[in-house]
Amino acid sequence: MHRGIAIGLVVVAAVGLSGCSLLRGDSGGVPAPSRSSSATGTPSPSASATSDADSEAERLRESASPRPPTAEPTQASMPAPTISTIPDGTVLAEADVTSPKGSVHFHYRVVAAGESYEIEYSGFTSTLPVPVGVMLVDTAPAVGDGITYRGVGDHLLGGPTSAPAAAASAPLTGSSYDPSWLGSIVTYSDATSDPSIPVEIGPGKVLAVNSVRWSVPTRTTNVHPVDGGARSGASGAVTATSSSGAPTSYEIAPDDLIGDVAARFGISVEAVIWLNHDLRVYGQQQYLYEGTTLNLDPIRR
Repeated sequence: MHRGIAIGLVVVAAVGLSGCSLLRGDSGGVPAPSRSSSATGTPSPSASATSDADSEAERLRESASPRPPTAEPTQASMPAPTISTIPDGTVLAEADVTSPKGSVHFHYRVVAAGESYEIEYSGFTSTLPVPVGVMLVDTAPAVGDGITYRGVGDHLLGGPTSAPAAAASAPLTGSSYDPSWLGSIVTYSDATSDPSIPVEIGPGKVLAVNSVRWSVPTRTTNVHPVDGGARSGASGAVTATSSSGAPTSYEIAPDDLIGDVAARFGISVEAVIWLNHDLRVYGQQQYLYEGTTLNLDPIRR
């Protein structure tokens, strides 16, 4: 999938590892975009996508299930999954923006900030009689369209001004370890409804669309999934691969178990959870949520 901004919830009914309950893969970083999951699959009797995980787990334990309990997975000792970070302050993208009619000007740059990114805006000027906003998106609209959602790094640049506005920044909330899926920067009118405002600069009207040229440093990881082939408990399909042929996403099949899926790709259960931030596991039921997609790409988790 390429990267949308919303994130679905993959729910796994239950897994323990070496006698411990694994509840989340990672508490840090920026949540991945929708590439790693979908909530449109057919749930197994022991899976749920409710936000109240504890209550749901209790209901699952108390309810009768046609599926037998599953044993906790066992695996050879593997190191904790890791990925290198980009040094703070590294510039990943930078450019000047001018609207087609020359009414709006500003400069932006995207910089690394810990395990996330920030987009900095500076030098904004505008001759338009309305406030102007800016955001990054994966699928670009056209100039004159109306925006239907606020994208990543959404920021109000300001109203009419001939003197360059002070620099400001916004976090790239919703971005991933690799933000280059955000292909365009969109400038739009942030006007309120007012019949005196011309239609072309009315509320949400797109004023400019510019491609973002990314330069993202290569990172290293110790997680390298390799498809060992379909098997009992891991019979789903690999739905995307990297340029080198490595599996990058996997669609869960009926009766798939998290331990078997991990074994199929030669990685640990911990790594599967690390790759999918919203993956949750409970007790002694390990059936994955049929029809959803697991991310297997460490760089784009």
